[in-house]
Amino acid sequence: MSTPSSFLRQAHSWHESRLPDFVQPLIRPAPLGTATELAFLRWEKRSLESIECFWRDFGMHIVSRTSTDLYARGARSSPCIGWVTKGSRDRFIGPAFVVSDDTSLQRYVDEAGAQWIDATNIPGGGRGVELHDPSGRSVWLLQGQTRLPDMPQREPVTLQTNDSKQTRRVNRMVRTPITPAQVLRLGHLVLQTVDFHSMAHWYMRILGLIPTDVQFLSDGSPALTFFRLDLGNDPADHHSLVIVGGIEEKYEHSAYEVTDIDALGQGQQVLRAQGHSHMWGIGRHLLGSQLFDYWRDPDGFEYEHYTDGDVFTADFETQYSQLEFGGIWAWGPDAPQSMKPPKNLRNALRILGLLLRKKIPGARLRQMDQALSAPARPWL
Repeated sequence: MSTPSSFLRQAHSWHESRLPDFVQPLIRPAPLGTATELAFLRWEKRSLESIECFWRDFGMHIVSRTSTDLYARGARSSPCIGWVTKGSRDRFIGPAFVVSDDTSLQRYVDEAGAQWIDATNIPGGGRGVELHDPSGRSVWLLQGQTRLPDMPQREPVTLQTNDSKQTRRVNRMVRTPITPAQVLRLGHLVLQTVDFHSMAHWYMRILGLIPTDVQFLSDGSPALTFFRLDLGNDPADHHSLVIVGGIEEKYEHSAYEVTDIDALGQGQQVLRAQGHSHMWGIGRHLLGSQLFDYWRDPDGFEYEHYTDGDVFTADFETQYSQLEFGGIWAWGPDAPQSMKPPKNLRNALRILGLLLRKKIPGARLRQMDQALSAPARPWL
């Protein structure tokens, strides 16, 4: 029987310029334009009341509420980070990205089949086009939105941290308020897809994304990528979009930046006290380094609070590592089984259908299962 110490390791990573021969690099296509921000997410919900309650307790600021639509923002200048339309089912509709001023929206119309959006339907105004990714999901590309003044925010207490080298806090105490973890902005979106290569290629071409970390299966084929925005010499988040190879087309989760780790902790207290469904955390991710805390909204969709994430300029070289379940986090509680595809009849039938339609090779399915099945923290 293995001892716990045999699991106390971190996966090796390689720079793209020094990959082992068996690892297949992720080829970046020439982009049609450049995304500069993940602006907002669009939803359809049967109940606006329940999601409004969750969003408030999660730390989002409700901008507008009508009988048919709900809009929320964060504390930073984006006019909207979440938009819900009342409908007959609970579903994720799609993301909206801001693109650079020198990106031609007309080019998406001419070369990618985009359709112009009625400007009166865009939160914050401006102009935009709608496309559909390979799964059929709606994606909006926007320019010219009106920015809002930042909302008041407390100062991070991490600037006052005492450690073994410096005593920054003398005759002072840490007393952060027990309030919702004020959401500053929408940070990233994670999508699962059956056809990883097509989906990754499409988003790189449409948005000009840069792979920061690519994770591959045992045969060296890419299966998961953390993509960052190309902001040139300005630092960009480790990832604004994550594409995960899997057995269905699915929204995995969205993540929202908060002030510091005390905001994570106090926010967790508020959400627990209000009876919301906790999923995972507090812990630290490995790729991206964020401190995290995961929750489910009333309809079961996953949301993440995070702080202290990595940032990179455009010239940082893509890293590669082998996909394994333990690579999701560096420390914290054991990752929930819900982060893996459940082994039930529904998924068995789904996999059978994928095999019969030749949507995914059996060997790839076996390698994905191998990567996710190995115990990560046997002592947890």
